[in-house]
Amino acid sequence: MPTPAVLNVAFITDAPRVAGSEVWLLDVLPRLKSHGVSPHVYLNRAAPLDGLVQRLTEAGVPVTRYDGLGTLPDLTRGADVRAVQVWEPATYAALLPGLAAPRVVVVHDQLEYHYPAGLNHVYRAVYRRTKAAPQRTAEQVVTVSAWGQAFMHRAFGLPRVDSVRNGVDTDRFRPAPPAERTALRHGLEFTRFTVLVPGRFAPEKNQLAAVLAARRAPGLDFVFAGDMDSGVGTLARGLARTLKLGNVRFLGRRWDMPELYRAADALLQPTLAENQSLVTLEAMASGLPVVTTPIPAQAELIEDGVTGLLVPPQPGLLAWALRALAAHPEKAQALGLAAREHVARTHTPGGTAAQVARLLRDVAGR
Repeated sequence: MPTPAVLNVAFITDAPRVAGSEVWLLDVLPRLKSHGVSPHVYLNRAAPLDGLVQRLTEAGVPVTRYDGLGTLPDLTRGADVRAVQVWEPATYAALLPGLAAPRVVVVHDQLEYHYPAGLNHVYRAVYRRTKAAPQRTAEQVVTVSAWGQAFMHRAFGLPRVDSVRNGVDTDRFRPAPPAERTALRHGLEFTRFTVLVPGRFAPEKNQLAAVLAARRAPGLDFVFAGDMDSGVGTLARGLARTLKLGNVRFLGRRWDMPELYRAADALLQPTLAENQSLVTLEAMASGLPVVTTPIPAQAELIEDGVTGLLVPPQPGLLAWALRALAAHPEKAQALGLAAREHVARTHTPGGTAAQVARLLRDVAGR
């Protein structure tokens, strides 16, 4: 049987900084080569992306920095498929019409916001108009969860939606042996039961609820990792200062997340919107007990009481769950072990890459 020809794919993003969708590129694209897919990434010149460019290049994925969306049709003309990841809704209208087919839109968006009654319907209406409508012009839409695929069919009537599972490297994200864990905790100054709260600071990530949970759990330490210079980050730091919380630390942006997971005792993610959370999967693979909210995307990953805890995003309830984990280390360890086993079985980056490669070949007719 002849070997399929190499498929050249241009991955385009308008990302201004690194978030989960860009980490996805770094995890998946280097692995596409073993499936006969040659990826090439196109990023704008925003300085916060410089670290991503370095890491992609070191992984053997070529990167081109562009000056404007209008240059991309010519830059990507030699590709067999163009895969687009979009942050800003206006990018669809500015980019898709000029790109040669076939075009795949990869959607990492939080598709549903579980805000107080009414606000989620407003968001859904805005998304339908600004994103779902132009997504229809692509030959294929793909998202990163089975829930997301069903939701886009149901809520937005998109006819061509597929899904690929997110995956994480279980060698990179793993529990630490005792000596390594002791050294990591010493270096990070983790001295008590330490709750890690990672992620982009944004209203839907709900870090303010985590700060308020810290107020209700003074015997535990809470460590935040993310872009704390953002508006929500500024609010979270201000709230911690106002409440005079001595058990809260803000580390800022970090590239050493595997080590932070290995050093921490639990992960708190009081999120109000996800599609398929890499943070959740990374923590699970690291053997951490995860406390998160029972929204559909999280319930797709976490079996309550078996691979983590699904808790309503109320500070008092979150604090209670975390205090219970601290008081019962054997239960916390069992949750973390079951979580890692689940991820190793169902959410590997190799599996994700294989799914992505099959989808791209189908779109290209190869």
